[in-house]
Amino acid sequence: MGDTHVLFVEDDDVIREATQLALERDGFEVTAVPDGLLGLEKFRARKPDIALLDVMVPGLDGVSLCRRIRDESTVPVIMLSARADSIDVVLGLEAGADDYVTKPFDGAVLVARIRAVLRRFGHASGPGGGAGADAPEELECGVLRFGDLEVDTDGMEVRKGGEPVALTPTEMRLLLEFSAAPGTVLSRDRLLERVWDYGWGGDTRVVDVHVQRLRGKIGQDRIETVRGFGYKLRG
Repeated sequence: MGDTHVLFVEDDDVIREATQLALERDGFEVTAVPDGLLGLEKFRARKPDIALLDVMVPGLDGVSLCRRIRDESTVPVIMLSARADSIDVVLGLEAGADDYVTKPFDGAVLVARIRAVLRRFGHASGPGGGAGADAPEELECGVLRFGDLEVDTDGMEVRKGGEPVALTPTEMRLLLEFSAAPGTVLSRDRLLERVWDYGWGGDTRVVDVHVQRLRGKIGQDRIETVRGFGYKLRG
């Protein structure tokens, strides 16, 4: 078995067993369970590296399970939804999920998405772009300041008003992209490519919900919406 442990919560026996076999063939260790309450129990007992949660599972639905996991951990979460246009997708992202995959899915696509999430969780460095007119004050090596917001790009820590801010790795990666080019408008497509590793057009709801989550933690007015273009970080 591989070193990466996946918790997979799916109530459909056929999908659960087939997906587990596919993931194991790719070297993942998989704990597969049919309901959310058992999923929460296994999450706490096994400490997986990533969780795949179907939205509609009995006992404790996937969105509620995601919220419980996020209360305890920053482990990456991918939601599985039967409909790309479902409100459940947004609810899952708002609950703290990092990405979602629409069912039915190709096993290779799921593995690629898992690996993309794990790559950015392994190390959140590497944002592109240069400093513009709103370049931040650099307090010390690797630490940038935007008003009362401090971003430690080496230590991967954020402080607001001197108090630590708990970000998931995806939120941290997103903030690093903005911090690398303050005052520069970043399009949703660019953020999808840079943060989520989408080399193709993805669902921009992923970006929008994560920006809203990030605003809730660093300040609603820190990230400005530029209608029709994208977002920018205020210096």
